[in-house]
Amino acid sequence: MPELPEVETVVRGLRKTVLDKTIAKVIVDAPVKSIVVSESFKSKSFEAILKNKTIKQINRRGKNILIELSGDLTLWVHLKMTGHFYYKDVSTEKEKHDLITFQFKKPDSNFKLIFNDYRRFGRNRLYYSNEVMEQKGLKELGPEPLEISSDDFVTIVQSKNRMIKPALLDQSLIAGIGNIYADEALYASRIHPKRLFSSLSKKKLVELHEHIQRILSMAIDNMGSSVDTYTGVNGETGKFQNYLKAYGNEGGACERCNKIIVREKIGSRSAHYCPKCQKI
Repeated sequence: MPELPEVETVVRGLRKTVLDKTIAKVIVDAPVKSIVVSESFKSKSFEAILKNKTIKQINRRGKNILIELSGDLTLWVHLKMTGHFYYKDVSTEKEKHDLITFQFKKPDSNFKLIFNDYRRFGRNRLYYSNEVMEQKGLKELGPEPLEISSDDFVTIVQSKNRMIKPALLDQSLIAGIGNIYADEALYASRIHPKRLFSSLSKKKLVELHEHIQRILSMAIDNMGSSVDTYTGVNGETGKFQNYLKAYGNEGGACERCNKIIVREKIGSRSAHYCPKCQKI
């Protein structure tokens, strides 16, 4: 699943391509579950509501994309596992997994925005802007990892008697961190993923906070990690996978001590770590 750096890259790509454009037409070829329309619209269709709406702002909250439209509307998108936005010439042929096509009014009618998702787990939800942040999936999100101070981070996590790796993946604790960047931050901090937050000193937690922010920022600068199907709006892959030290490197040598990186299931997710540098 795309994590904070990948979603941030998509958001920046959307700002460069579709900001201030007005939607002329929306074509939907998606499963019913892929699209949610607020009951406030009284049975009006997704396509009808979006027609003639102008894209005003595009933001990110955790792993969620929030597209603010004229008429006080917000299109809330979660890419899930394989969702993509692509900005293409209007003449390009529809592909098998193109689920939603946004066409624009002149002078932007030569291009279209495609939501493509071959596993069809992605979600496009349409709400009035004053109700979207009260929806399940948004209202319970924790603070942004790039915005939270080290003191606030320590205060939040130090009281948790939980294993660190599963806790970092808990979006109600910190929003946006996923498997890749949790593994990388713990490796950089030399913290075993099974350690309890409550077992770590404030100094060690401050160090972890610094590594989380450094690694996420570096990943954004490199357009995210393309370890599966992820690409940006322009179809380009990310480059941060070239800098990964732990995630996906099971069986390889730790660059610090040459011990073999292991992969272990912790909770419901796998963790990659060095058993020598990251002692439990």
